[in-house]
Parts: sequence; C-alpha cells; structure tokens
Amino acid sequence: MTSPSPTDEQKPRPLLDLLVSIVIPSLVLMKLSSPERLGADGALLLALAFPLGWGALDLIGRRRFNWIALLGLVSIALTGGIGLLRLNPQWLAIKEAAVPGILGIAVLVSTRTRYPLIRTLLYSPRILDVARIHQRLEDRGLVEQFEARLLRATYWLSGTFFFSSAMNYILAKWLVNSPAGSEAFNAELGRMTLLSYPMIAIPSMLMMMAIFYYLWRTIHGMTGLRLEDILAQHDRGGASNRTDDTGR
Repeated sequence: MTSPSPTDEQKPRPLLDLLVSIVIPSLVLMKLSSPERLGADGALLLALAFPLGWGALDLIGRRRFNWIALLGLVSIALTGGIGLLRLNPQWLAIKEAAVPGILGIAVLVSTRTRYPLIRTLLYSPRILDVARIHQRLEDRGLVEQFEARLLRATYWLSGTFFFSSAMNYILAKWLVNSPAGSEAFNAELGRMTLLSYPMIAIPSMLMMMAIFYYLWRTIHGMTGLRLEDILAQHDRGGASNRTDDTGR
C-alpha cells in the first residue's frame, strides 16, 4: 500500500487560488463599494484581505520563505495604499507595470549569478528530476551545451514578465481613471483585476508552457530521457529507484 506523499499539502490549487485571490476580491470591489454597503475604503480593505490572508496562510503552511509570495504581498499592499491614500490613479498603472517589470529584470540579472531564477521557476527540483538530468548530461559531455540552451530559455522567461508589465500598464491606464478611494475607483479596480487574468495571466502562462516545452525538447534530445523520466516524483520511493536508469 502506498503511503501519502508528504508533499500532498503543497500541490498546486489553481482554481482555489484564482477564486480567493482574484474572483472574490473583484466581486467585493464591484458590489460592496457603495456608501450604503461597506463604502469605498471598507470594500477595498476587505478585498485586499482575501489575497493577503491567503498568501500569508500559504507561506505559513509551507514553512519556507517564498519570494514570489512576498512579491505578491508587496503588490497588494501598494494597491491598498494607493486607494486608501487617495493617490493619483497614474500610480496604479506604474505599480502594475513595475512588479512584473522588476521580476523580469531580476531574471536577467540572475543570469550573472550562481543562481539563475529559471532554476527556481522552471528548471527546479520541485518540477524536474534535476539530479538525474545533470548526471545524464555529464555522462554524454553535454553540460555546457545544455547551459547555453538554459540561458536562452532564461531570456525568453524574462520576456514573459516584460510582456506582462506592458500589458498591466495598458490595462490600468485604460480601465482605472476615477479618483482613488472612490466607489468608481474600486469598481474599475475590480474590473481590471478580472480582465487581467484572460488578457495577461493566460497569455503569460501559455508563454511559460512554451518555454517549458522548449526545455523538455532540449532535455529529451540531449539525454534521451522520456517526459515521465524527467518529472520530479517525490513519492516514488525505493521501488522506483530500481527502475531509475534501466527502465525495468
């Protein structure tokens, strides 16, 4: 009998994440911002509480530092600050563009360090059996060629963040024009949040998938390993170790 994996609690929950972080906050902003309900400030605080609380619970539950979650919390805090401090909506567009833009720059800068961010986002032991892949590349003398391909994928990865940055700015400028802190501002912010998923998040996700496919084709071509061989399987246990390279 197979015992439960210790990583079960860390499995992705995309639909639940989408519901708590995007759909519910957007509905709160659009439906509860009128003076006879929560008011603009009350609705904004309640809407921000959902992704803020969800991110905090995720960090506590995983018991490890997650810089991507931290970036999300900073983004949420900045959005709330713009509304509560009644800043010019122009700052919202700047903030929306700055967060993915900074991440794209960080991906590029990381190529000059010992820890490129692509190894955290895509070529990660949590996703791929990196040790096995590296061993096979080493056996075939292809490590340097693979690193060159990985660098190319890193440039493409940074491009997805720059695309998101530009689209965020355009969307914010297009939809959010009312004074910050007003009912209309909250409604526009809610619509922007809802539209950001199909207009920005999904295209960016497709780009990520294309980069991952490029990595897979590169790894397969250089190592001969199948997709099921290179995917990380944290719960495969000792039995699978016997099939590691023989396939028996």
